[in-house]
Amino acid sequence: MKRILLAVAFGSSMFMTSNVQAQTITTPRTASPAAEITQTLGISTISINYSRPTVRGRDVWGALVPYGYNNLGFGTATAAPWRAGANENTIITFSDDAKVEGKDIAAGTYALFIGVHEDGKADIIFSQNSTSWGSYFYRQEEDVLRVQVASVENAMTERLTYDFINLSKNSATVVLNWEKKQFPFKVEYAVDKLVINNAKNMLRSTAGFGFQGPLSAAQYCLQNNLETEQGIKWVDQAIAANPNFNGYFIKSGLLTKQGKTNEASKLNDKAVELANKAQLNFMGYQMVGQKNNDKALEYFQLNVKRNPKDANVHDSLAECYKTMGNNKAAIKEFKVALGLNPAANVKANSVKNLKELGVDTSSY
Repeated sequence: MKRILLAVAFGSSMFMTSNVQAQTITTPRTASPAAEITQTLGISTISINYSRPTVRGRDVWGALVPYGYNNLGFGTATAAPWRAGANENTIITFSDDAKVEGKDIAAGTYALFIGVHEDGKADIIFSQNSTSWGSYFYRQEEDVLRVQVASVENAMTERLTYDFINLSKNSATVVLNWEKKQFPFKVEYAVDKLVINNAKNMLRSTAGFGFQGPLSAAQYCLQNNLETEQGIKWVDQAIAANPNFNGYFIKSGLLTKQGKTNEASKLNDKAVELANKAQLNFMGYQMVGQKNNDKALEYFQLNVKRNPKDANVHDSLAECYKTMGNNKAAIKEFKVALGLNPAANVKANSVKNLKELGVDTSSY
């Protein structure tokens, strides 16, 4: 009977222990807390999930992090790199196909390892096995990409940190900073190509039902001087849905990029018919920028005709006259602007220009 009771008691204890283990609470990692960092490039992202150990007065390079590839005394790896962090794999995710140090890598999530060498060089390794703990089970045949970089001396960083530096339209440099070393590697996305391909897909859905979707796609082509033929198709789609200033102005710009200046000029005139005060002023300055002063004068004069009581349009017309060397007309228009209770910035501009033209402005 005692044996039976003991067995029952022991079984009950095991059941309770199993039950407790299944219901353990989540507790914080104090030694190497988890972190995530994300950087957007164009419409794409780079994300890194990692754990952040501290130096805590330890010798890091060549000791805590051994140089080269090593048997860590556990697992199946006999030549393991560093896990580039602590705890589980450090993982990096590319939302789209990218280049790392000039080499192609497909969109996806990868384990990130680093082979640290005593001479300062480092192998940045991207592995398709992103779900392991550390590098104890690392297999070289699972490498998707390896690139070699030079580590650099850096300010003391107590807790391991990833960051993004040297940001540009298409690229960023990913850096791992820890102790007094930095490990950098450059990531690039083909931003324009990705934007255009994404636009083509989006405009097959609800974004293509109205005029704003194709108009914004055409504007991107104009601003970035790419795929002008495709841009013209998109802007024609937008104009067909809603003829407006922006549509004609963008198409004119795309035609100008193609050298079709006569067609572009006709579309500018169509845009002018639909332009509001700010848009017409903008077009005037566009013509000034293109050294087409006669056209600029035409647009500024039209804006004054439409808005005779607006100080800013008189100020803009005066600037055009000044650019063309017609100082008498410029002085007249600056004075008209000052007589129309202008905003502070317009007043300051008119006074400045009158001074430059030799006019006494003490009364303004």
